[in-house]
Amino acid sequence: MAEVEPRCVLLVTHTGRDEAVEVARAAHRLLTGAGLQVRLLTDEAEALKLEPVDLAEDPDKAAQDAELIIVLGGDGSILRAAELARPHGTPMLGVNLGHVGFLAEAEVDDLERIVQVVVDKSYTVEERMTLAVDVRLDGEPIFETWALNEASVEKAAREKMLEVLVEVDDRPLSRWGCDGVVVATPTGSTAYAFSAGGPIVWPEVEAIVLVPVSAHALFSRPIVVAPSSRLSIELVRSWNGRGVLWCDGRRMAEVPPGAEIVVRRGARPVRLARAHEAPFTDRLVAKFDLPVLGWRGAAERKRNPNGNGN
Repeated sequence: MAEVEPRCVLLVTHTGRDEAVEVARAAHRLLTGAGLQVRLLTDEAEALKLEPVDLAEDPDKAAQDAELIIVLGGDGSILRAAELARPHGTPMLGVNLGHVGFLAEAEVDDLERIVQVVVDKSYTVEERMTLAVDVRLDGEPIFETWALNEASVEKAAREKMLEVLVEVDDRPLSRWGCDGVVVATPTGSTAYAFSAGGPIVWPEVEAIVLVPVSAHALFSRPIVVAPSSRLSIELVRSWNGRGVLWCDGRRMAEVPPGAEIVVRRGARPVRLARAHEAPFTDRLVAKFDLPVLGWRGAAERKRNPNGNGN
């Protein structure tokens, strides 16, 4: 009989944090104890010092043939892992060691249950839309990348505003002097776009959000467009300065005056593994600690913290 290949899980860890290292060792023990093979990036393996492991010498192929990527860290670690996962369609499951952690599926205290979900294959997988981002100058492409959360065009010098002309579906929308413009997916609507005053969009909604940052204009509200829309942000050629394009806070390019940043829906989604069936509303309430009981409920809790009704 042919030998069955062991199930492989790529473990991605924020090794700069002592807590993450300890959690990685616990996850490795639980996964290998259940008969799964654990794969590590070479540089992380040196920090974790775990055996046995499968070493990924080439980061570009680290997620190839892996069943799942378990990410130990905050949203920044998950965005880093997304660069490994997206080319191969490998789903990611995040265990939050950061602060809010909207991309993470579980908190660190839930590690044993999460590993059991992986062992039992009882997780589900959902696809999150991405953005394709192109920078052009005089019609010629000069930079190309993608984003899971957002693409942001920002001023390179603190003392200068950006001068941008924004188009939607090849039609001019408005011209702004501003600190920047954020274009986000529903996944990224709870990140930079939210901090800049944009709306929260449920992950199941397919749309693209555009949020101007500190725009000097009467019409400067966030807008939500169809996922099929093509957004263009042109740095006005007469503007004397340079801009910077950031995608997910990880991939960067300088943008000269006259350049056009084109953002549209990406061809490849990112796949996230879900171990909970909790609706997004509950996640939103938990992450932001929203006061769902109202002021009367809060007052009652203070009077009766044990909740026994007496």
